[in-house]
Amino acid sequence: MSTVDLNCDLGESFGAYTIGMDEAVIPYVTSVNVACGWHAGDPLIMDKTVALAKKHGVAVGAHPGFPDLMGFGRRPMTVTPQEAGAYVKYQVGALLAFVKAQGLELQHVKPHGALYNMAAKDEALATGICEAIASVDKNLFFMGLAGSVMLEAAKKAGLKTASEVFADRAYNDDGSLVNRKLSGAVIHDPVVAVERAVKMAKEGKVISINGKEISIQADSICVHGDNEQAIELVSKIRKALEGAGIEVRSLK
Repeated sequence: MSTVDLNCDLGESFGAYTIGMDEAVIPYVTSVNVACGWHAGDPLIMDKTVALAKKHGVAVGAHPGFPDLMGFGRRPMTVTPQEAGAYVKYQVGALLAFVKAQGLELQHVKPHGALYNMAAKDEALATGICEAIASVDKNLFFMGLAGSVMLEAAKKAGLKTASEVFADRAYNDDGSLVNRKLSGAVIHDPVVAVERAVKMAKEGKVISINGKEISIQADSICVHGDNEQAIELVSKIRKALEGAGIEVRSLK
């Protein structure tokens, strides 16, 4: 039987500001990526989000990003591999405290935003990040863009890897994501997104923006839960996957 993980970014509120619909989306996913306070989140939000994951039996991952609250971690920064590694280690350590306090274990680390996109293409940067994670715990999964150099760097660092795919994002012929600034980069039709999720999980294939069928490894599908329409999409993806005979579970 085919298996796949459903992951979602959570804990991205900050202080008096609420971002996302964490309590609505978490029943449908099997893993969550928790913001660690640098691009979003704060200690109280981190504590609350980990407790919510425990309540629903959902695996917890760290979601470290650049120190850029105002830009939500989506603006590239010029950093060395050593600096990036220290940034990630700092944030993973912070979340680990909340995870251990709840009697849980951290499952994975998934970089956020610009850090994720840069590490997907920059082998040296990815190596700095992955070696830092491995120095904390080699049993952690590294979750990254399917087919990218960051997954190769994770393997070389001795980490387990999880190839991440996106049901609502368009792909280029080489398996990279279409730039969000370009037309068609985001798929808004829920029917199409659900069909793509099932095809990726069951067949390991996706149709590129140019109509080419390309191979893609789908260990985990990222779903978004920051509006009511997205909540409906998450539930439909889960239902469709299970209806296609695919086991939806956390990483193992």
